[in-house]
Amino acid sequence: MTALRDIRIRVEQSAPDLPSSGNSIPILHEILHALRRLAATGETTRIDLTAIPFGPGDEEYLLSLLGRGEVEATIDALGLTRVTETAFPGVWILDYLNEQNRRLTLHLEISGIPSILRAQPRDVEDSITSLEAQLSLDPGASRSES
Repeated sequence: MTALRDIRIRVEQSAPDLPSSGNSIPILHEILHALRRLAATGETTRIDLTAIPFGPGDEEYLLSLLGRGEVEATIDALGLTRVTETAFPGVWILDYLNEQNRRLTLHLEISGIPSILRAQPRDVEDSITSLEAQLSLDPGASRSES
């Protein structure tokens, strides 16, 4: 009878640069089409990565393919949101976290600038009101008004 130690075992691993479920490459094609629409019409696209059935390592593989760009921003509103430009200008990663720093959702946004970073019209109106009030408190401010 053969002992367990005498049984030959060979462990095979898939290449680390290959996705396990194959969802990364179709997403890259979707990003390419979205970039073409953005360039041609200005249309933005949002891809919810949390809704995609990734296998083990797929998300990391996709993010490694996208790489990192030059711009990062953090928004602190009811939890952190990390906005990161990828190595492909116009392709942004938005990682939404809750107050306990657990991921709520992960999106890709294909746009000139992510919508979360744009000032909302209501916020701009509030800024006008606040700045007008500040200027009315400063007696020297009337000299610089146009």
